[in-house]
Amino acid sequence: MKKIALLITLFILLIGCKEEAIDTDALVYEKARKLKPFTLINKNNEKIDNNAFTGGWNLLFLGYTSCPDICPMTLSKLKSVKSSLQADFNIKVWLISVDPARDTAEKLLQYTNYFDPEFIGATAGHKDLFPFVRDLGLMYAMADENRDNYSVDHSASIALVSPQGELKAIFKPEFKVGSAPTINTASLIADFKKIVK
Repeated sequence: MKKIALLITLFILLIGCKEEAIDTDALVYEKARKLKPFTLINKNNEKIDNNAFTGGWNLLFLGYTSCPDICPMTLSKLKSVKSSLQADFNIKVWLISVDPARDTAEKLLQYTNYFDPEFIGATAGHKDLFPFVRDLGLMYAMADENRDNYSVDHSASIALVSPQGELKAIFKPEFKVGSAPTINTASLIADFKKIVK
C-alpha cells in the first residue's frame, strides 16, 4: 500500500513538473528546429546564409513585389509589430520573395525600403528557394510564368526564427469573408511575447 501511495505521489509530482503548453494561436514548436543550410541573395545583392539570423528574432514572410494585396498589407502590419517590440527585443523582419524571375535585388531594395529600410529582402532561384521555404514549414506555388502578369500563391503565415537560427513558431493569418488573409497585429505581438519569454 505504501508503494502505491509513493508511486501516486511521484506521478503527481512529475505531472506538476511538466512544462505547460503556451496559450497562443501560433503553432509553437516544443523543441525549436534547426534550419538546414541555405543560401539566398539579399536586397544588397549579397549572398547570405544561416548566419544572417543571428543577433535578433526573425519574422519571415513570403511574398513578392507585384503582389496586389496580402504582401503590402502584411508588411505594413509587420512594421507596426517591429515598432511595438523593438524597445525590448531585436526584431528583424524578412520578405522572402517567391518570385525570383521579377524580384531583382534592386527591386527588393526599393520595395522593402518603402516599408522600412531595416527590412531584409531576399530571394534565390527556385532550386535553392523551394527547399528553404519548405524547411520553414511554408509553401508557394508558381502560376504560369510565361504570362506577363502572373501571380504567385504563397503562405500568408509568419515564421519566427530564433537568434540561433532555429524555427520556433509559425504565426497563422486570420481569414475573414470578403478579404485577403492577413495577420492580426495585436495577437502576433501578444503571442510573440509569450513564446520568447
